[in-house]
Amino acid sequence: MASYTITWRKSTKKDLRKIPEADVREIILVVEGLAGNPFPNGSTKLIGTQNVYRIRVGNYRVIYEIYGVELVVEVILVGHRKDVYR
Repeated sequence: MASYTITWRKSTKKDLRKIPEADVREIILVVEGLAGNPFPNGSTKLIGTQNVYRIRVGNYRVIYEIYGVELVVEVILVGHRKDVYR
């Protein structure tokens, strides 16, 4: 299986600044793992979307979109579970 390229939106990089450093490290490890397998155990497709998924990382959620033809995973949003779906 080919490796996917991970891209981050500018806004998601800003979101990471608000999160404690220990949690950021864990989030980055999980996102890097998406390059090898964009559909890991625990990932869920969001209802009403075409290729948007979420993965849980502790109390945080990573929302990402998969572009299968280009082999790209774009991280759309990172946030606390109580705020991310608003």
